[in-house]
Amino acid sequence: MSTFRLFYHSALFVTASALVFGCSGDDDETPTDGAPVQVEPVCTEPVDVQCVDSIISDLSLHDDLVSEGKVKTRADGADFVTDIDASAGGFGNETANPWVYVKFTESGAERVDIDDETALESMDWDLAARRFIIRLNGGTSGPSCVGAAPFLDAKYEDLTELTDGVAYQVDAYYPADCSILINDSSGLPGSPQTALSAWWTYPGCVATSKVPFQVQLADGHV
Repeated sequence: MSTFRLFYHSALFVTASALVFGCSGDDDETPTDGAPVQVEPVCTEPVDVQCVDSIISDLSLHDDLVSEGKVKTRADGADFVTDIDASAGGFGNETANPWVYVKFTESGAERVDIDDETALESMDWDLAARRFIIRLNGGTSGPSCVGAAPFLDAKYEDLTELTDGVAYQVDAYYPADCSILINDSSGLPGSPQTALSAWWTYPGCVATSKVPFQVQLADGHV
């Protein structure tokens, strides 16, 4: 897997071939009864990322390289479609290449030109991709608070409105003492258990699971 294709509703939802995030372009969201609801930010200031030395080593982060992977977004009716080139030099070369950083805006996802180590101190990105791994800016992965909630029994087209009472999880792939990288269930080395790990499966090769997600951004939009 080297290129992600993300589908997401222009006013509400997002998915990456199965991966769903949410992004509303206005400061207020309007429920079905027509009354505006003020969206409150989840966080406004960056926090120190724990296990910095471990993540730099385990995920091969760079401090002097910015990814040249292209991020292209187009409108498709009420949806956006974004392609993210996360090939990182091709199979076996990913550790020598940086991650691609993306943020969600009113006009769709955009690339953020930032190096890996600077990204550990920046809230100006929402999602990072390299090969088949997708990180969110929060928890173990970054200083913000972007989190995700999977809908294991749903399809992208089923998610037509926000689901109340959702628990959004940030990336958390180190224990408190930073002693070991917590891998996902794929068995592949160096593949951390991120909040979006359920987007893919490995039946002998990387394949889309078609599990959709809601992703909550730092400003409170989904």
